[in-house]
Amino acid sequence: MTTAPPGLRTLIVGAGEAGWALARDLLRVPEYGLEPVGFVDDDPGKQGNESLPRLGTLADTGAVARAHGVEVVVVAVPGLPPERFHEVTAAGNDAGCTVRYLPSFVAALRRDVVGGDLRSLDVNRLIGRQEVHVVSAGARRVIAGRRVLVTGAGGSIGSELCRQVYGFGPSRLYLLDHDESNLHRLQLELYGSSLHDDDVVVADIRDRARLLQVFRDLRPEVVFHAAAHKHLPMLEHHPCEGVKSNVLGTEHLVRTAARTGVERFVLISTDKAADPVSVLGATKRLAELIVQNAPASPCVFTAVRFGNVLGSRGSLLDVLAEQLRSGQPVTVTHPDMTRFFMTIEEAAGLVLEASRLATGGEVFVLDMGEPVRILDLVRTYAEQVNAPDLQIRFTGLRPGEKLNETLFAAHERRRPTAHPRIHATASPDRPDLATELPGLYAAAARNDAPEVRRRLARLLPGFPAPRPAPLPRPLAAIAASAPYPDDF
Repeated sequence: MTTAPPGLRTLIVGAGEAGWALARDLLRVPEYGLEPVGFVDDDPGKQGNESLPRLGTLADTGAVARAHGVEVVVVAVPGLPPERFHEVTAAGNDAGCTVRYLPSFVAALRRDVVGGDLRSLDVNRLIGRQEVHVVSAGARRVIAGRRVLVTGAGGSIGSELCRQVYGFGPSRLYLLDHDESNLHRLQLELYGSSLHDDDVVVADIRDRARLLQVFRDLRPEVVFHAAAHKHLPMLEHHPCEGVKSNVLGTEHLVRTAARTGVERFVLISTDKAADPVSVLGATKRLAELIVQNAPASPCVFTAVRFGNVLGSRGSLLDVLAEQLRSGQPVTVTHPDMTRFFMTIEEAAGLVLEASRLATGGEVFVLDMGEPVRILDLVRTYAEQVNAPDLQIRFTGLRPGEKLNETLFAAHERRRPTAHPRIHATASPDRPDLATELPGLYAAAARNDAPEVRRRLARLLPGFPAPRPAPLPRPLAAIAASAPYPDDF
């Protein structure tokens, strides 16, 4: 019988009911990878016990973390004022710790919603399972003391990844994005008033020459690739843009990483890449194949598939909160639609753990239990935020949407990894990529959407080919049907 490896030494902020509930969970399930060592709390009456003592006040967070070799700080005070929250976060970061908070997606939706506070949401009821803390102590060894670059750093997943990477003590953390506003905001959050302008990189992953310049100048050793177009309905209307960013941009990065001495490269993908029927899924599946068929080099290339992430910008909770706040009916595409959900902390943690587990060519997927019916999640959310007059309007499936997502394609075989909740799969070599992708890129460059779809269908069996365009109607027929003579 094997025992779980020692977890990361964890300091819990708050010795109240939430803090003790968290401590009991972490002690009961060592696979979470977090080992509590004690609490900090401003109430001197909360002394803890012999095995988990109160070690100081919230103001002592940094000193306590250094004195006890703490690697992770978890804030478990639901009502903690924002200014205190930021003080504790800064103290933990300064001590070289990863800072987490309950629920994990609070940072992305830090505002009150209809009658309630998101800090009080029951995450486990929303995602239909126990939230999984997947980062092990081994992940620190991949990050600590190394130069790390994150693409798409200003996005929801990219910024959360930067926060967790920052806590593991890289020698440098480079934030790369083409959106300078989001970069500046993240820069201020991580570094405060002591700006590190050299660590912020404004660049577009479509620009191969710029990427080569950046990689040669900064010499990153670990790369996390989160930059992508991710909005499914928009990519159905703009497939050429999806190819330019998600496929060509990924190939630029992979080839640049192989040429410049990168040691590890992790692509962030999506469960929509399994047997894709949408442009989003197809372009991310091609990105996975590019990673799995990377040029020969010492670099370890791997990918991670996510389910739907609660707390990311534009996610389901974000839309729900806005619709409930405005009094609009909540829109649901289909009463039987299901999805796999994960928290933004789980997503970023999975990326870090994959960087440790990777040997090259795998796609990693978190065991996310059973899929959750969207309608059930909407009702649970409305109940938790005290929105009793819930109105739901069904809109129907949109182009490219599946009723039910899968984590693995029909032809893929899952295999276990060293982590009990993470599985992996690999694909056979695709030598046809080298001959087929240039034609796809050329079609995207001239913005030929039908040809892009035809080439995606040729590359990915099962992806729907475009329907033939309707024949043009005779001019007289158009004129006869026009409501006004001058409309055509």
